[in-house]
Amino acid sequence: MTPFQQDLVSRNVPSFEAHIVVLELSSYQEDVNFYIPTSPSSLTSPPRVVHSLIIINKAGGLVYNRSFSSHLNTISVNDLLVLAGTFHGVHAITKSLTPSSLFIPSNQRTGIEVLDSSSFRLNCFQTFTGTKFLLFTEPGQPNVETIVRKVYELYADYVMKNPFYQLEMPIRCEQFERGLVSYMRAK
Repeated sequence: MTPFQQDLVSRNVPSFEAHIVVLELSSYQEDVNFYIPTSPSSLTSPPRVVHSLIIINKAGGLVYNRSFSSHLNTISVNDLLVLAGTFHGVHAITKSLTPSSLFIPSNQRTGIEVLDSSSFRLNCFQTFTGTKFLLFTEPGQPNVETIVRKVYELYADYVMKNPFYQLEMPIRCEQFERGLVSYMRAK
């Protein structure tokens, strides 16, 4: 349950009214993808939201971050750098902790792929070059793997094919940004 929904529940607002309020707020926020209920049974389901995307290079450095939910608390750049480095380290540790009894070749072992909590879901997709794509979504967001793969496709098309982009450096590619925003709004 989001903090906004918790606030509405604490005020004893029925779920139908809560969704009406959320939909009214969505018209004022450009970067938020809200779920619009189409049937009475869907009024009780939470909105489907992609919160943010973080891209980490193979050394654990933050090369890109984008928030798609403006109603969330903002995180400073320093905190994002710490988050990227910490996740990189934890990912490496979990990769080495994969039991060998699973008959997985050592070159195919992965670290953390999904981290579920009550307030968000973190999906990690690691490329063969070691770049990690972290996507933060609502816990019930469907098809997160498809979204991450599409983000990777946009990255490959617009960033990696950009002759001015240097590997392992922060991503400053306007076409990638536009493609990412249009995809997140369309989904």
